Amino acid sequence: MTKEFIDFVNAHKDEDTARLLLSAARYPSIDMPAAVQQIEGLRTAREKWPGLLACEEFFYPPRLNREQSSSEATARYKASIISSDDCQLSTIADLTGGMGVDTLAFAKVAQHVDYVERDPQLCAIMEHNLRALRIDNVSVHCADSMEWLTAAGRYDLLFVDPARRAASGRKVAAFEDCMPNILEHAEMLRMHCRLLMVKASPMIDIDLGCRQLGNVNEVHVVGVKGECKEVLFVCGEPQGEPRITCEEVSFTRSEEAATEARYVKTMGRYLYEPDAMLMKGGPFKIIAVRYGIEQLGHNTHLYTSEKRLDGFPGRVFEVLQELKLSRKEVAAVIPDGKAHVVTRNYPVEAAALQRQLGLREGGDVFVVATSVGDRKCGFLCKM
Repeated sequence: MTKEFIDFVNAHKDEDTARLLLSAARYPSIDMPAAVQQIEGLRTAREKWPGLLACEEFFYPPRLNREQSSSEATARYKASIISSDDCQLSTIADLTGGMGVDTLAFAKVAQHVDYVERDPQLCAIMEHNLRALRIDNVSVHCADSMEWLTAAGRYDLLFVDPARRAASGRKVAAFEDCMPNILEHAEMLRMHCRLLMVKASPMIDIDLGCRQLGNVNEVHVVGVKGECKEVLFVCGEPQGEPRITCEEVSFTRSEEAATEARYVKTMGRYLYEPDAMLMKGGPFKIIAVRYGIEQLGHNTHLYTSEKRLDGFPGRVFEVLQELKLSRKEVAAVIPDGKAHVVTRNYPVEAAALQRQLGLREGGDVFVVATSVGDRKCGFLCKM
């Protein structure tokens, strides 16, 4: 990457990339497709990998690889798992290297990391970026990871992030639909590591995944800004029931089952909607006990209290009034016809209910349709 190329990218990083491609003839010394790829990568990095922006020589891979890559925040979370006091790991192999963001995070906490990727272009980019970042404890291997592993040694940790797109381009979630199919290679993977970490889709069935992988000790539901991004399964020597961690809540299914339910019959002044990580993990009764709030019903994963609880991991609404969910009554209390609609344990989905009530998305109020006990009801709320 020459100084001329870097200067061009910096000078044009806020311009329309489609127009830049059309103007390639004006800049014969610049590889314009590469420059546009770099400019688009820099734009993504502002949100997804802000720590890379300080390195002007870092080269971003093609769009699909950027889209499939972990964010800086989720990569840092993975590294934090393996750098805890009771889990010091010195050798790691990232068997699905891709853009290499996870590898870079692992390199900060391990003595050595092997990056394995079958795409020669990505391997060349990774070699360049390791030099640009002055990282010397990562080795790049251009190979099919499962074939490469048969001749490899034993690692403290193997990390696998199977591709979650079918040949048709359709997104998939189940392990058996991903590439590589780690269920077919599970025995070999265990032979070569002390711990195995598998990254899965946020749509994965956690309990089924635990049964399929076997010897799962930990499950981490990982999110960014309240959005569930990935589920991590950490497998090792059998230690009993897996512990599931979502945000600051860590629990087992047995602990959730043994927790006494806290249900209400009427709505309090404040309404709480857990964030996507808690909804995915499912510590529904534990949430009520942990935060001193009460659940609206067995299958209604919303909570309420009379006094506002600060620091709740999710959205907090102030309940203004109970609301009959008819077009006439809604129009009377929301005259501008703008509101956000939320449904939980309610027979109509949010978009359909919004149409039924004659509402448009927007405004400062929320219509929450849910069940309190066995009663279907609606509430007008604000945040």
